[in-house]
Amino acid sequence: MAKTLEIRGLKANIEDKPILRGIDLTLSTGEIHALMGPNGSGKSTLANVLMGHPAYEVTGGEVRFDGEDLLQMETDERARRGLFLAFQYPVEIAGVTVGKFLKRALEIHQKERGVEKMNVGAYIKSLRSTMDFLEIDQDFINRYLNQGFSGGEKKRMEIAQMLMMEPSFSVMDETDSGLDIDALKVVAKGVNKLRGESFGALIITHYQRILNHIRPDFVHIMYEGRIVTSGGEDLVVTLEEKGYDWVKKEYGIIDEEEAHEQPDVAAANR
Repeated sequence: MAKTLEIRGLKANIEDKPILRGIDLTLSTGEIHALMGPNGSGKSTLANVLMGHPAYEVTGGEVRFDGEDLLQMETDERARRGLFLAFQYPVEIAGVTVGKFLKRALEIHQKERGVEKMNVGAYIKSLRSTMDFLEIDQDFINRYLNQGFSGGEKKRMEIAQMLMMEPSFSVMDETDSGLDIDALKVVAKGVNKLRGESFGALIITHYQRILNHIRPDFVHIMYEGRIVTSGGEDLVVTLEEKGYDWVKKEYGIIDEEEAHEQPDVAAANR
């Protein structure tokens, strides 16, 4: 049975500044959604709010993960339930090797699924197979997580984590940023391997190129903290041709500075 991630009227601030202004979005496993928009539109804020980043204050709306109130869960509980966040800038963790990090993460996930004891031999075999699939040198198993890794190596390692943990939903926050075409293809290969009835993804990106390799079922455009339109792959082509100024003109969105000059128009748009 498909699981759902339902976002209704979600509003959020950072340091008292409104960023999300009422997000409505429903994802189901078996679906790939792309979320596009210019810098500052709130895409990364949405990713961080979904994962429970403490710097963001939710000021309205709700998020339900398969019927449960996601916003009432701690960050680690969200992860255990099957929500995965691939960071735009993966952090380095000194002193913790890739192998030990993934082993402990999988032990926690398996316990959540009712498996009390990990089969270490099966884990090592699966990890090596995953690293081969993603073209990651197996020497990385004994290196500290992300420490000294290139940008592409960090992104591949996050996809390796995702493949090993098999989450229900993955929120990928500009995973394609800073990748050359070869690394991009490998990352896409990893996402496509999970694609199926038990997996859903929200791919946050500025550009079409990753969506040439991971074909989305739905595309959403975000601007000024709102999703202003949704559609299929043709929407990506329109953005490539017309840019984001087209979104602003098409949907009558005006900047905050303009809102002070045109209060009646601003009120109508809100």
